[in-house]
Amino acid sequence: MARKTWTWMHGTNQTYVEQARITPDMVGGPKTGYMIEKRRLYGGLSDGVDVVHVDNGPLRFDVLPTRGMGIWKVWAGDLTIGWNSPVRGPVHPSLVPLAEPSGLGWLSGFDELLVRCGLESNGAPEFADNGQLRYGLHGRVANQPAHQLDVHADGESGELTVAGVVDEVRFLCGKLRLSTTVTTRVGESALSIRDTVSNLSGKPADIQLLYHINFGPPLVGPGAEVVIPTRTMMPRDPVAAAALADWPHYPAPQAGVSEQVFFFHLQGDGQQQTAVLLIDPQGQRGVSLHFNTAQLPCFSLWKNPEAESDGYVTGLEPATNYPNTRSFEAQHGRVVPLEPGGACTFDLQLRVHQTSAEVNAMREQIEALVTAEPTIHPRPQPDWCAGA
Repeated sequence: MARKTWTWMHGTNQTYVEQARITPDMVGGPKTGYMIEKRRLYGGLSDGVDVVHVDNGPLRFDVLPTRGMGIWKVWAGDLTIGWNSPVRGPVHPSLVPLAEPSGLGWLSGFDELLVRCGLESNGAPEFADNGQLRYGLHGRVANQPAHQLDVHADGESGELTVAGVVDEVRFLCGKLRLSTTVTTRVGESALSIRDTVSNLSGKPADIQLLYHINFGPPLVGPGAEVVIPTRTMMPRDPVAAAALADWPHYPAPQAGVSEQVFFFHLQGDGQQQTAVLLIDPQGQRGVSLHFNTAQLPCFSLWKNPEAESDGYVTGLEPATNYPNTRSFEAQHGRVVPLEPGGACTFDLQLRVHQTSAEVNAMREQIEALVTAEPTIHPRPQPDWCAGA
């Protein structure tokens, strides 16, 4: 049987491998042309960050066990998929001041392609009546290190998997666990994520999860386009409302421009599967995200058309809720309840399209999901947008 497993980190057993490489000759089977490698970064903000690099042939990507099992970047041929954050990371969580009184300390570590927001909360900062911070921006899970890391390689099927376990636990507070697998296959331009969030407590819990998936140049530039099978959408605030007329397209970067956020419910197929697509300015290359609206019913589009030096970027964000304050979302039923010992699962796939034919075929698939006339609200709606 040409399937093997390696444990590179296990907190309970005090197992830790700083540097390792897996190649086909170590696995067996007919599949070749792949590699999985682990290394540790040194120096600057990245000092002490573990990176797992996966190369399946056409696709390469970096998983960050130290940063909640986020994905730093993806490479497909000469195409780099991610963004150029002014924060030069990946940043070690010890250098991210999550408890900063402003509630915005999370931004000090923000530079990944895919970063999870959650698990207790995932939206805007929230403060108590006395001004004390209750929930910081986007939660804590992205800055929690994995305490277990396993890799699997199957020389028969070509399946390559990086699996990690991350705990978001505090004494006398919530006790949540993220168990994730990042899977790809040799020769395919795609990767899949399956996340299971478990309540380790003897008390019920409510969780939130948002996938903050971020793209900059060369996929994003003047004339780039996003294709979304909209059921309902609205601007989050007056700034976004002013940009509503051309929301699917991207302007050139411009210093001092404010971010724009739009909230959506999406249409899907008979199994509630849906997809969104980002197309580069030339219409030649793109990236699509695939997920289930029963698991992730809310979708946010974030556009930050700032100068490139300040982070010219867009975020495509499937989630359990909208990124308002936690109490606002809980009041509107947008939390996931978990009984003691309970768990819920989320699936997400990222596909890279490297020709205009592939891009156009994906566009047609998404457009076919639109079987009802979309509802477009010109202004923020009070049930969806805090402060509306």
